[in-house]
Amino acid sequence: MNSFDSPRLGDSPLLGLSQRLPPSNSQAEQALLGALLANNRAYERVSEFLAPEHFVDPVHGRIYQAIARRIEAGQLADAVTLKAEFEHAGILDEVGGVPYLAQLLSAMVGIINAGEYGRAIHDAWLRRQLIDIGETVVNNAFGAEAELDGKQQIEFAEQSLFNLAKDGDTGGGFVTFEKALTLAIQGANRAFTNPGGVSGLSTGLRDYDIKTGGLHPSDLMILAGRPAMGKTALATKIAYGAAKSLLDAARAIDPDARPKGTVAIFSLEMSAEQLAIRLLSEQARVSGDRIRRGDISQKDFDKFVQVSREIGALPMEIDDTPAITLSAMRTRCRRLQRTKGLSLVVVDYLQLMRPSVGTRPENRVLEVSQITQGLKAIAKELAVPVLALSQLSRQVESREDKRPQLSDLRESGTIEQDADSVMFVYRDEYYLEQKMPKEVAFDHNDKFHNAMDDWQKKMNLAHNKAELILAKQRHGPTGKIDLFFEGEFTRFADLDQTHSPHGD
Repeated sequence: MNSFDSPRLGDSPLLGLSQRLPPSNSQAEQALLGALLANNRAYERVSEFLAPEHFVDPVHGRIYQAIARRIEAGQLADAVTLKAEFEHAGILDEVGGVPYLAQLLSAMVGIINAGEYGRAIHDAWLRRQLIDIGETVVNNAFGAEAELDGKQQIEFAEQSLFNLAKDGDTGGGFVTFEKALTLAIQGANRAFTNPGGVSGLSTGLRDYDIKTGGLHPSDLMILAGRPAMGKTALATKIAYGAAKSLLDAARAIDPDARPKGTVAIFSLEMSAEQLAIRLLSEQARVSGDRIRRGDISQKDFDKFVQVSREIGALPMEIDDTPAITLSAMRTRCRRLQRTKGLSLVVVDYLQLMRPSVGTRPENRVLEVSQITQGLKAIAKELAVPVLALSQLSRQVESREDKRPQLSDLRESGTIEQDADSVMFVYRDEYYLEQKMPKEVAFDHNDKFHNAMDDWQKKMNLAHNKAELILAKQRHGPTGKIDLFFEGEFTRFADLDQTHSPHGD
């Protein structure tokens, strides 16, 4: 049976593959080692991407490791010094002795080709890893890992390929200062020409855009708060504002143009329908609770339908998979970027995510750290901003001033370190409502009325107001942004101190 025949029942599924020799290039390995021994400066051409384990011959890997160690220590690495080192370690015979070191020197074609030799060795290693992944995928499909169902096996395969792509990437390196300056000028030009001086993607929140310049590619932003503060509502507002700015930018050029990017929302807590109702409630100014109970007039329903038609063209995609894994999220983001373009990723919320299939963190803090590091990797790889919501620990409630601090991030791990910006949403009105004076707590009626008057004044000042606290911003100032909040419609907007608060 040749390798193209279908295997008979009972044959190994990898029989055709097992008859082939794995990719290797021993000649390139010998030529590279010879070039390195002849001129140590050739090491500069391969040191960034080539490691001892990339060699198919373990002897070659051991020699390369010895050469690299001496060169990086500022010492000479040639046949004479390696002979002495291997003799001292008692492994000279294991690496072929003096005759083999001399043979390597004769195998050298030219040090100018050292980079090409290194890439050939690295490419053969990548192909061997792909074969190993393929064999694992086939064996798992035949039941080697019984606890993994088909969908989990796909995620495991995708994660393995991603890890190989990341570890095997030989790109990167320096960017010339001239190119960096060009990119900086382009960013400044966007801020100069865009309304409001926004260089990134607009959120639809004027004061936030002014303070941050909008949402910037490759940034990981954390939006945190205690329950009932409005995290999801604010994230939805930002997603809506970003999608609207993408649509407006496209239609400014051509009324029928399709936006160049999409806003992806991963809603792990709420269903896509619930999220859509919340967005419709906000835009139509019809209570979401009344919508769910059907307690609305015909006029409200007609307005509801009209708004749904108006915002239906927004470039937004909602994935409400519960407990989605990091690897699945990465795959779906890549697919969306390839098919429709991707401009923003919103995750609600990161504590409900699971790490990639095949990883088993020792504790919850390490697990959350892996997730935040993975989200930052997605932001950098796809060059899009990622906004991830996060819960806060209960220690906030034990303080007199309940405004959150960076230390309140729940199961923080490396959340603060990985994030480019950390924001907290806080509503004083929520806590004041819980402090409403009770008449039974006072021994005199006048004291009760005085306490009520004082409480009412504080409530009037806090009514329909929220604070967005920028606790960390890698690229700009920190501080507080005052926002308008309507609890009935779970709606955030810019706070206008001089006009009616009911307009955006």
